[in-house]
Amino acid sequence: MNLRKLIEQALAEDIGPGDITSEATIRAESVSIAVIIAKQDLVLAGLDVSRAVFHCLDPDIQVSVFAKDGDKIIAGMEIAKLSGGTRALLAGERVALNLLQHLSGIATLTTNYVDKCRGFKAGVLDTRKTIPGMRQLEKYAIRVGGGKNHRFGLFDGVLIKDNHIKAAGGIARAVESVRKSAHHLLKIEVETKTLDEVREALAVKADVIMLDNMPIDVMRDAVKMIDGRALVEASGNVTLDTIRQIAETGVDFISSGSLTHSAPAVDISMKIK
Repeated sequence: MNLRKLIEQALAEDIGPGDITSEATIRAESVSIAVIIAKQDLVLAGLDVSRAVFHCLDPDIQVSVFAKDGDKIIAGMEIAKLSGGTRALLAGERVALNLLQHLSGIATLTTNYVDKCRGFKAGVLDTRKTIPGMRQLEKYAIRVGGGKNHRFGLFDGVLIKDNHIKAAGGIARAVESVRKSAHHLLKIEVETKTLDEVREALAVKADVIMLDNMPIDVMRDAVKMIDGRALVEASGNVTLDTIRQIAETGVDFISSGSLTHSAPAVDISMKIK
């Protein structure tokens, strides 16, 4: 991902031919100090990205940071101080905050999920359910929040899902086809919805077996059946209310698309002093 290009596109979308309000009300030579403030408790992610927004507009803007990504921030805390041209500060405010609020929202939600799994071996994973063009940043925020990344895209991991199984004519045929074409270092993951499908995945020696949308009691039986012969990933219907029950079944990983596609943006603001 080209971060500079992403930022330039976001700024062009917001500013267009010019900030008509600031140009009408603020002298070109005006200089100000601004602070970025957390308005709720959160886990910080994306501070360097937001700083890059202001430097894209004016490399002479001075940025002092009082925290780092991964820090748990308390409501009311000043995260950073900026000094520079007033027009540039206001032109970059919305894009910088949008990115910071979104990435910190993902990190905060991820931390909450990870905390629910304390005491169990299950690692919390993301998915490919990301905003187009934002995947690298969103997966970074997952790691900041204590989670782990699943495959980045279709190119770096084998995940045989239900549609692949139907199109190939069954789990055995799908796995056999992958083994003929993929290199030997790639692990093969198979999505299963029933205990019979788990048995099929075991029979063809899948490296990872995904338990998709299984009830807790069925998931528990599946883990016992697999008995360490493959890594086990649980997916589907994962919420803050259910994740601890899922972790208790003994799965190795729990993946959730909501960590990226449904994480609420946290409340952060910028104020001119």
